[in-house]
Formats: sequence, structure tokens, C-alpha cells
Amino acid sequence: MSSSHTIQLDELRKEILRCRQCGLTRTRQHVIFGEGNEQAPIMVIGEAPGRDEDREGRPFVGRSGQLFDKICDACGFTRQQHIFISNIVKCRPPDNRTPTRQETEVCLPWLIRQIELIDPKMLILLGATALRTMAGPNYRITRVRGTWLKVCDRPAMPVYHPAALLRNPALKRETWEDYKNIVATYREWVDRHHYSAHV
Repeated sequence: MSSSHTIQLDELRKEILRCRQCGLTRTRQHVIFGEGNEQAPIMVIGEAPGRDEDREGRPFVGRSGQLFDKICDACGFTRQQHIFISNIVKCRPPDNRTPTRQETEVCLPWLIRQIELIDPKMLILLGATALRTMAGPNYRITRVRGTWLKVCDRPAMPVYHPAALLRNPALKRETWEDYKNIVATYREWVDRHHYSAHV
């Protein structure tokens, strides 16, 4: 990683941590910048931090995050090497509600800047909010999950959010098919020797 790249990401992190542009600053404990390899080939975009994330100051550490890590492990992906995880909004909405349009509009430029600096080869959009925000309001996760879209001039795969899998385990089978597609595409575009014991 070049020193310029590191400096730009550090400056962006400082700007995001100072942000006071919406009402979520009054109720959140931590601003969640994101986590992972800052030159990751895969960037994962979720909706918003939850209670556990807000408490710990890290993305995807609650039950949904633990399930997501298991899926990544089965794919041969790690946060340290392959993935950077961020969210549409960086602060927890009260009671884990869906972010409002105003909250999303305030935070989205931060996310776009993260994508530009990390420069991933592909995006994974976790759930309906990430899909509609990044691809357009008319997209439906039930219709386009598992298909490659173009988002920020990059291929993007919408998949069910891990929270949806916890609510409805029947979705796990088709979600695993989607991740197998991601692994196959990763081998084609990024690393043909990528190892997974399961795919």
C-alpha cells in the first residue's frame, strides 16, 4: 500500500469520525468506519451498524456478523486478506431501524469515497437497503439476488443479508449458491488459485 493511499484513507477516517451531519450522532456510541484489508479485492456493503457493532466499534460482530464470517470462511475469504466491510450509514439507527433517506444521503458520499480509495474488484451488497441505495430504488432483492449488476463501475452481487438468513433459514440454500458464484467469479477475475475446501 502506498503512503499516499494510507494517508488518504486515514484522512477519510478522521473526517467520518468527526461527522455530525445527522441526528444519529445523538444516539450512537461509535462511528463505524469499516474493517478489513484496505486494498481488498472484495468490498462488502451492509445497511447499518447494530447494537453489538455500536458497542464494540466494529462492523458485523453480532449474530449476523458471526454468520457472515462462517460463510466467508467456507468461501476461503478473510477480513484480513480478501474483504473490506462497510455500511450504507456509519452510525446505528435507534432500535436497529432502517436508515432514513436523509441519513443515507448524508452518509453515502463517505461510502463512495471509501470505494474509490479501496478500489475493490467487486462488491457484495448485503440485503435490500444496500441494494436499493447502491443500484436504485426499483431493485428488489428477491428478484436480483445472485445476479451481477454494475455499481460504481464495478460488478456487484446482491445477496440476502445474514439477518434474513437468521430469520428464515430456508434462504440459506440459495444464498450459498450465490456465494459459490462469487467464489467462481473471484477465481476468474482475481486469483485463479484461490482455495476453498467447499467450492
